Amino acid sequence: MGRIAALPTRGEVFVDERGGGRCLRASWHHEAGVVVLSLWQDGSCMGTFRLPAGEVPSFVASLTQGLTDGYAAREG
Repeated sequence: MGRIAALPTRGEVFVDERGGGRCLRASWHHEAGVVVLSLWQDGSCMGTFRLPAGEVPSFVASLTQGLTDGYAAREG
């Protein structure tokens, strides 16, 4: 890991609500068939996870289901 340059052009940055320079970066690497999820703090990469592109739909479905369940619990 180390200091970062610029975020790849095919990615997003999500800032951690706790602050402290924390963020999650999601970047597509189509040539390798993966999405790289990386955790950053104060401009330094603290860890990465390479999610195979074929598993992205399941990951997104899991996030969507968790969000749906959270709203249902508030209303119920």
